[in-house]
Amino acid sequence: MRRKDREVTNPDEILDILRRCDTIRLGLRGAEYPYVVPLSFGLEVEDGRPVVYFHCAREGFKLDLLRQDPHVCVEGDIFIKIEPTDHGITTRYESVIGTGVCEILTDPDACARGLKAICDHYGYFDYDLKNCRALQFLHVGRIPLDTLTGKRNLPLG
Repeated sequence: MRRKDREVTNPDEILDILRRCDTIRLGLRGAEYPYVVPLSFGLEVEDGRPVVYFHCAREGFKLDLLRQDPHVCVEGDIFIKIEPTDHGITTRYESVIGTGVCEILTDPDACARGLKAICDHYGYFDYDLKNCRALQFLHVGRIPLDTLTGKRNLPLG
């Protein structure tokens, strides 16, 4: 990381940034170009390792790419504001970038765990998955993160 003064090194702080993100972006290897897609997500920590969950349709370009190469990059950010400084204009933000290998879950209990993590992330702690009529039409992806870095440029004072 070029700007070491903005690097977040504490793993708990990095996880805190990820927990506060509303959306993550999933980066995949496309045939000609990289493919990036925004996702709703859930987060768990298993044996000290962050694990991201997402849901998707049972067919489509994202799944085609994941089946070809499950190695992915995940990015999340929190935009705070843009403001003038003594030397120009800067963006105040917090962000995380992680990498891992995505698994498309098939076990119903594992899928339910991932969907519960997603619901919990958005504050629907008591949502009964039986109420979701779309369950039969979706897949759940699970990404144990091998790397996770953080960066921030917070307002002064």
